This record gives sequence, C-alpha cells and structure tokens, in this order.
Amino acid sequence: MTLPIERARSRKPITWLTILGILLLPAAVGGILVAALQNPTERLDSMTAAIVNLDEPVEIDGQLTPLGRQLASGLVEGSDELDSNLTWVISNEDDAKDGLADGSYQAVITIPEDFSAAATSAGQAISDGGGDAEQATIQVTTPDDGLVADDLITSQIANVAASSMGTLLSEATTENILVGFTTIGDQIGEAADGAVTLADGARDAATGAAAIPDGATQLASGASELGTGATSLASGLDTLASKTREAAGGAGRIGTGLTDGAAELRAQAGQMPALVGAISTGTDAATDAATKSGSLAQRLGAMAESCDPAVSGDLCDQLSAEAANAADVATSAGTASGYLTTVEPQVATLPAAFTTLANELGQAGAGATTLADGLNQLATDGLDQSAAGARALSSGAVQLSTGATELADGATELSTGLDTLATGTGDLAGGLRTASDSLPSFSDSESTSLASVIADPVASKGADGATIFGPTAIPLLAAVVLWFGALASFLVMRAHTARTLTSRRSSAGLALRAFAPAAAIGAAQGLLVSLIVQIVAGYDAAAWWAFAGVAVLAGVVFAAVNQALVAVFGGTGRWVSALVGVLAVATGLISTVPGWLADLGAALPTAPAFTGLIAANGGAAAALVVWGVLSLVATTLAVTLRRTTSTKAALATA
Repeated sequence: MTLPIERARSRKPITWLTILGILLLPAAVGGILVAALQNPTERLDSMTAAIVNLDEPVEIDGQLTPLGRQLASGLVEGSDELDSNLTWVISNEDDAKDGLADGSYQAVITIPEDFSAAATSAGQAISDGGGDAEQATIQVTTPDDGLVADDLITSQIANVAASSMGTLLSEATTENILVGFTTIGDQIGEAADGAVTLADGARDAATGAAAIPDGATQLASGASELGTGATSLASGLDTLASKTREAAGGAGRIGTGLTDGAAELRAQAGQMPALVGAISTGTDAATDAATKSGSLAQRLGAMAESCDPAVSGDLCDQLSAEAANAADVATSAGTASGYLTTVEPQVATLPAAFTTLANELGQAGAGATTLADGLNQLATDGLDQSAAGARALSSGAVQLSTGATELADGATELSTGLDTLATGTGDLAGGLRTASDSLPSFSDSESTSLASVIADPVASKGADGATIFGPTAIPLLAAVVLWFGALASFLVMRAHTARTLTSRRSSAGLALRAFAPAAAIGAAQGLLVSLIVQIVAGYDAAAWWAFAGVAVLAGVVFAAVNQALVAVFGGTGRWVSALVGVLAVATGLISTVPGWLADLGAALPTAPAFTGLIAANGGAAAALVVWGVLSLVATTLAVTLRRTTSTKAALATA
C-alpha cells in the first residue's frame, strides 16, 4: 500500500514498509549500541587474560612474602564491588605469547621477577634506616589486533589491582610509621622523665659538690697537719727506737747481772748451812755463857758480900766490880742468846731462800735477756718500720693535702658544671616533654584507620571508573541515533513537494505538509528509543517519562532541522547532517576535544537534546523548540524561494 508521500530523487512511491524501516532504524541502531555497550563490566568473563607470574618471593623478618602470588590471586578473585571478572588463566611466557597471537587471550599481565623485592623496598628502607626504594611494575600486553576498548578494560583492571596492592603496602608501611610515632613518643616521654630525674640528681649533685670545696680545704689542712704530725711521729719513733735499743742494752746488762748474781747466790747458798750451824752453836754458847756468867756474877757477888775490906782491902772492891761485870756479861749473853734464839729459825731458812732467790734471779736474768732481744726486735722491726711508715704517711699527707686542694678547685668547677648540667638537662627534659606531647599517639585501631586514609586519601563518588559506558552514554547514543533517524527520513522523503512551483498552497503549508510525516516518524522514533533504553537501563518511572518526553521532542525537532538542511542545501544538506551527527559523537565522548571543536559541538541542535536527555529541564526543551521553529522558518523560506523560476527552467521541467 502506497502513501501520498513523495520519495526523494525518485518517482517510486513510499510504502508503509518504507516508513516502518525509517521508524525502526534509530531504534535498532540505538538498541544494538546500548545493548553492546551498556555495563560492559557485567560481562567481563567473556574476555580471557593470562597471568605470567615470574616473581621471586622475598623474606622480611624471616617471613616469606610472595607479593606476586598475592597480586595474581587478587586478579583472579576479582573485586567484591563487581559481579563479573575476566576469565584469568595462570600461564607461562610461551603459552601467553601463543595465546595473544591466536586470539585465545585478549591480554597478558606479566609480573616481573623483582616485583616483591621492589614492592617491599620502601618499607625495608624505612625499617633499615636507609637504602634505595624502587617502584614495582607489572606489564600489560594486548594483541595488535585487539578491539578498541579491550586495552582500556584490561589496563584499568591491572591498574586497579596494582593500585590496591600499592595501597595495601602503603597502609602497612604507614601503620608501622604511625605505631612508631606512638612508640617514639612514649620513649621520648620516658626520656623526658629520665631527664627530669637526671636534672634533679644533677642539682643535688651540684649542691653536694658545692659543699666539697670546704670539706676538701679542711681535708687539705688536716692532711697538712697530719703530715707535720707524721713527721714528728717519725722523729719520735726514731728517738723511741734509739731509746728502745738503749733499754735493750740495759735489759741485757740487767740480765747478765741477774744471771751473775744468781750464780753468786747459788755459791753463797752453798755456804749457808755452815752459817746456820755456827749460829746454832753460837746460840747454844751464848745461852751457856749467859747461864754461866750469871752464876759467876752471883758467886762473885756473894764473894764480894762476904769479903771484908778490911781484910782483903781492894779485893772486895774488885770482886764487886767483877761481879757487876759478870752480871753485865750475863745480861749481854742472855740478850745475845735471845737474839740468836729468835734468828736461828729464820737463818735456818736462808739456804732454801737463797737457792730460790738464785733461781728467780736466773729466771729474771733470762727474762731480761729475752726482753733485751725483744726490745731490739721492737726497735728494728717495729719502731724503725713505723718511723718509715710515719715518714711515708707524712709524704702521703702532703700529697693528700695537695690533692685535696686540687679537689677543692675541681669540686668548685664540678659544682658549676653540675649546675649547668642540671639547667641544660632541665631544658632537655622540657624539650623532650614538648616533643613527646607534640608527637601524635595512636591506638592500634586509630593507626589502622589513619594508615588506610593516608594510603588512599582521596576517593571519588559518583564517577564509576570501572566502566567506559557512563551515565551520559545512553543520552548521547539516543541523541545521535535520533539525529540519524531524522536524516534517514529525509534520505527517503522530500523536504518539500515536487509541485512546489505549481501548488496553490502557501509556502508555510507546503513546508508543514512535508514536515508532518517526518515529525510523526521522529516522535515515534523517540518513543521507541525510550522504550528500548528502559528495557536495557531500567530507569525509574519519573526519570523515564522525562527521558521519553525529551526524546519525542528531539525526534520532532531533528526532523525539522534535517528538513531545513535538505530544503536549503539540497544533497549537501544531507552531507552536513551526517557531519553534525559525527560532531555530536566526537564532542560528546570526551572533554579533551579542542576548544573550537567543543564550541562548535555546543552550537549544534544535538547539544540541547543531549543535555535534556541527561536531565530533563526547561532550558533544554526551550532550546529544542527554538531550533524546531527556526528550522521550519528556514524551510518555509526555502520553499518560498523555490516558487519563483525562469521560463527556461519551467520549459526544461515540462
């Protein structure tokens, strides 16, 4: 069934099948593109990549650290945030090379031999206090004939894995540093406490040292006096030694005298028995003489009394005198007898006493001799050595006095130095305390949290770096396919009727008559594209109605713009329309296009459609309406110009 719509550049009529083809073209193109590009990360398992792990693990503090194996495991395991992952194959260099060549693998991730060593070099350098740090790298290889976005996907996954591994290592290193801050702060605090104690001790020591000079001066004075006394002692000991030797000589002589006296006493004791016998005999003789002289005195007295002086003359006197003498002799003899009788027992003990005395004198002589030897030994071994010691003591006391004087001087300097030390140590304690208070202190949980943030301080929200098909891709594709759908309409249909010159209708009426079917098709295209987008993307109701409204409006406006291009420029207008579609794609994919090209893209009719499809707003709708009205005006003017011609042209047409 044909329709009363004129086909461009042909007299062949347009059928409903033609209209259906034009109607379904943008829906089919948009559906294919959206289905192919929407959420490619959900179908990552359709891509196969090989992992070649050449890494040699390293040992850190005696623990094996196979970071290459961990990275390979992380790639194979994938992310918890994504439902899909590449199909990974653990391979070797030869297999990976062959797989890239025959298309089995879309990418090869090579982990080099020094990966673990390089990745841990920074932490090891910090731990060792020196050394060179090296950045760990992995190699991503894709085939020369790989698809356009395959490199982007595999590189993105490899970069994320490397970044995650780097963040993990950075977190561990930073956490150790933060824990080190706490440990250093605590140790500095302990050092500050120790410095305070040291400062207190230094002040006490300075106070004590300040008292040392007086004591040392007194010690020096006492040592000087001690030296003088020791000299005097040495002199006295010399004198005492000399006197001791003299005493020893005297003791020797006494010993000799006593020994000789003992010998003499022993000799005299031998004569004592004869003396005792003589005394005993004398006692008896004195007693007998006393008795006899008494008897003689009595007889002479009797004779004197009986003597007659007249007869005997002087004889009587002589008898009286003799009687008196005899009486005196008797008295003396009695007295002697009495003494001798008293002395005789005592004299009888003299021999034994003399013997005992002789023995004791001998012992005393021996003792005196021993005393003499002892005194000589005392003088030699004791007093002489004591005198030498006293002299040494005197010399030492002089040195002690000198040393004590130097000690007093040094103690004064020590006191000053200790006071300075106390002040400096106090300042050090204050500085250490300030440093301790200034250094941050973190708990284990705080260290872990801070390390995580420091290692990855900035995160982006709202921009999904895991996909190349962002939220603006669907609006861009929808705008572009609607534009090319409108272009398709005027590839098939005329921008104005071939009877423009002869028609009685107004120019505006002719323009609207040609625009009406294209506008209806454009609106239908917008609705179909919206339905397909909803099937793929699943917008909520409000967002879809807004999207569908802008899409329908864009389909209608794009039909007006393409009609105007063809009406004004003819076939060149279709070429310009195709160029507009390409510019819309080029300026809508990325923001790094040249400024002049971006400005040109912003001036195209696709720009407000793109903006409105992203988020429906009155400004975008108004801009589309303006483009539509201006396009209809341009088409009307073109139709008006087409309604005038020359005779030659009219005859040629006829």
